[in-house]
Amino acid sequence: MRLTQILCLALPILLLAPAAEGQEKQTLRVADVYPAGHFVAEALTKPWMKEVEARTGGAVTFQYFPAEQLGKGKDLLSLTQSGVADIGLVIPAFVSDKLPLSAVAELPGGFAEACQGTMAFWKLANGGFLAEKEYAPNGVRVLFATVLPPYQIFSRTKLDSLKSFTGLKIYSTGGAKDLTVRKLGAVPIRMSTAEVFESLTRGTIDGGLMSYSTARAYNLQEEVHSATEGQNFGSGVITYVISGDRLAKLSPDVQKALIEAGDAVTRQACAKIQQSMQGDVNTLKEAGVEMMTLPDADRTKISEDMASVGQEWALELDKRGKSGTKALDAFHAALKASN
Repeated sequence: MRLTQILCLALPILLLAPAAEGQEKQTLRVADVYPAGHFVAEALTKPWMKEVEARTGGAVTFQYFPAEQLGKGKDLLSLTQSGVADIGLVIPAFVSDKLPLSAVAELPGGFAEACQGTMAFWKLANGGFLAEKEYAPNGVRVLFATVLPPYQIFSRTKLDSLKSFTGLKIYSTGGAKDLTVRKLGAVPIRMSTAEVFESLTRGTIDGGLMSYSTARAYNLQEEVHSATEGQNFGSGVITYVISGDRLAKLSPDVQKALIEAGDAVTRQACAKIQQSMQGDVNTLKEAGVEMMTLPDADRTKISEDMASVGQEWALELDKRGKSGTKALDAFHAALKASN
């Protein structure tokens, strides 16, 4: 009688136990470059880890290495391929020799809002053209990603006309962004985003090409005094990848959780980032950064110059046998389909 009572009490508890209880618990290492509180980490990276933990009932947890603790941004692809990191941030512009085609979503003028660019890129990177032509040959799979709102130019000097850009040394992550900066008559200077603030203080650079939210995240309002408004100088692609070998070693249930969580969070994060941008703009203004709307004639000239960047980028890659035109056509088709 007493044994029966104990079993009756225990049965509901056993039935309510999470499905993941029988799974072997494991911890995955996630590495990126973002400092504490960075908007990408808050909107994308941390929600993905939380979603995976929920989907696996706590069977999968994460050890998070932000702020280049596990390696420099340019090294995170190789560190993920080798297994030092299980999931690593890969910014294609940092490894343009390995992922040149992914810069297609960084070209100026392609889209007006973050989610337009993100959904088009995601279609190509998540089982599409870029997954086949770029990520699979590098032995990795994109788990989640985002494309940032259109970039602006920030400067220590006043940007009140097209001539204002001439000769300025502008931070750029390379690839398509270098073409964009040169079209403005400025000089692209490559470095990691973490180096930009110090480079501004030393006068190594005069400004940078980035989103409002990135400028705010790295406190550039303390050094820059002017920024363009309403321009479209391209964008930035952010991906988090896992090696194909590492993914294959995980159980089917865990693989499914990682992939499905990535799709869900990718679709949500771009909207969060876009919505938070106005608050960052207000913070920059309050700190004394003057938002500059260029004269109509200059805006027209810039739009014409920016329109040619994509074709030049694609043709240059075609010459290297890298299918640049096919990537550009695929991205434009994906943008059209997402509208």
